[in-house]
Amino acid sequence: MKMYVKFDFNALCKKVLDEKLKEQGIKYRLLNFGEVEFYESLTQEQHMVFKKNLEDYGIEIIESQKTVLVQKIKDAIVKLVFSEEIVPVKASIYIAEKLGHSYGYLSNLFSEIAHTSIENFIILQKIEHAKELIINNKQSLTEIAHKLNYSSVAHLSTQFKNTTGITPSQFQKIITKRRKIQSQAINSKMLYE
Repeated sequence: MKMYVKFDFNALCKKVLDEKLKEQGIKYRLLNFGEVEFYESLTQEQHMVFKKNLEDYGIEIIESQKTVLVQKIKDAIVKLVFSEEIVPVKASIYIAEKLGHSYGYLSNLFSEIAHTSIENFIILQKIEHAKELIINNKQSLTEIAHKLNYSSVAHLSTQFKNTTGITPSQFQKIITKRRKIQSQAINSKMLYE
């Protein structure tokens, strides 16, 4: 039997941070996503234990200020793309306002540290969200294109194909076929039991 689950990475990470900090008896408060303010300085040992505990969950402590800013850019993009509401402003304006730096500076820094452009990262996130929406099967491609701020379904389809190698319609057919096969397998298994 298979089950599909949806992750809220923000909530998951906050829960892990909260549990691990409480385990160590460290006094803190969680600020924005990915930011922790400590009320007391950590000892070298506390820092190492906390770092190790987080690594077990695939979470790492960011040491460089440039890397911190790039992570904030990524977080802002994910929040923008996966938002329930349609944000009526261009991504470049949204990111610059959210982080308090010029878009040119943020774009250059992102390319330097992440080895890709902000635009490519946005496209990747939009395609991931489109795939999630297609899998959930609750919206048409027209609705998905509108939700992800594409000018048309054709624009979404072009970027989807350039990123994944298949069109959204082909992706929908694959998902539908998989579900049908899984359903048949479950039904067959129930007949033999």
